[in-house]
Amino acid sequence: MSDKVAILGLGIMGAGMAQQLLKAGYDVTVWNRSPARAAPLVEAGARQADSPAEAATGASIVIAMVSDNDASRAAWVGPQGALAAMRAGAVAIDCSTLDPHWIDALSADMKAAGIHFVEAPVTGSKVQAESGTLRFFVGSDEESLALARPVLDVLGSGVIHLGPAGSGAVMKLANNYMAGVQVASFAEALALVEAKGLDPRQVADVLRNGAPGSPMVGLMADRMLERNYDPNFFISLMAKDLGYADALLDSVGISSTLATAARARFLDADAAGLGNKDISAVVETLRKA
Repeated sequence: MSDKVAILGLGIMGAGMAQQLLKAGYDVTVWNRSPARAAPLVEAGARQADSPAEAATGASIVIAMVSDNDASRAAWVGPQGALAAMRAGAVAIDCSTLDPHWIDALSADMKAAGIHFVEAPVTGSKVQAESGTLRFFVGSDEESLALARPVLDVLGSGVIHLGPAGSGAVMKLANNYMAGVQVASFAEALALVEAKGLDPRQVADVLRNGAPGSPMVGLMADRMLERNYDPNFFISLMAKDLGYADALLDSVGISSTLATAARARFLDADAAGLGNKDISAVVETLRKA
């Protein structure tokens, strides 16, 4: 297979992934709904395509990193979608956080077209994408994963093969469900102690080093205390992921008041104009001063 790789979606994650592939010497073609985002990558040596289909033409591997089910659907099977332009035997990798029901449908479309399909949502954010240290939650057959692995090894530091297509989406939604609940609950706790006049730095230190502590709590404490909301993970996307997680939980008979409540916090922050800020900014709608 050739070393031509197409990247569909140049948000925080997709742009970092494209940079890593360029550094590794791959022939990279990029596409994004907002074409201006491709400019730094074109300067670094990528080619820019006007559509997913154009980006995928002649590529041995096509990677999508987009915002949601609708964006994934448009990129792969919409008008000028990539799938129709891919040759049989090529590899499609979707690294987006998606609903497993859509993954099932997409996997069937890929199989019918003779395309190797790997769903590989990631754990990690901007720093990991830019440094090639993402971890991938993979749902795939062994043959397809073997074909995708050289590129995944450039982009990340670990591949966790969980089972067939759809398995990665379940893992990623479980992961983001727990993360979203932690962020929302820590935001509420921090806003509480601030409102009651306690020293928030002292309280945050107790919480991060006590029984409730976790890597996520430590990260959120730093960002919320400094009010540093440069985006690593958008509030709007966490709201979306918690919605997908809530529906997935419901599909197995688990009615999750936790997912619903946490999602409401992120939806409130989105409605307050914070949707493109980091998830840590969810605390701002709770602060009293």
